[in-house]
Amino acid sequence: MEYSEISKRIKVYQITAILSILLTLSGFTYNVYRLEQSEINSNIRTSSFEMLKELASLEQIVYAAFYEKDKVLGNPRTGWVKVGMITDLSIICFNEKAMESKQLVKIWENNWSSMDTNQESVEKIVKSIDKVREKIRTVLQNLN
Repeated sequence: MEYSEISKRIKVYQITAILSILLTLSGFTYNVYRLEQSEINSNIRTSSFEMLKELASLEQIVYAAFYEKDKVLGNPRTGWVKVGMITDLSIICFNEKAMESKQLVKIWENNWSSMDTNQESVEKIVKSIDKVREKIRTVLQNLN
């Protein structure tokens, strides 16, 4: 074989090797990106479901306080814990404290003391809970 033919083959092998490495690296990079995105989505999904549970518990506390006049199940201190948990989880779920979560805290703060006697307070709290639920649904629908 001639030197020029061997030189051409070596160049083809080198180009093939470089292309193989580049394709491997790009595939690996994309795989890492997708795994990271899947983990983020999983965290958002998990925190969303936990928030939905906490919202349901908070709503149950409000209803027990107003409709059943139950001081144990309708305990506002338990409600404060639920509101705090919802606020903490909103950071994971929404990547920041969502306006709906902040609004829930304000509405709870202004209405918890009268939720056992004032229907308007109950309606404000429940409406705020529903807004957070709607925000969670939107976040879950937009996961990729």
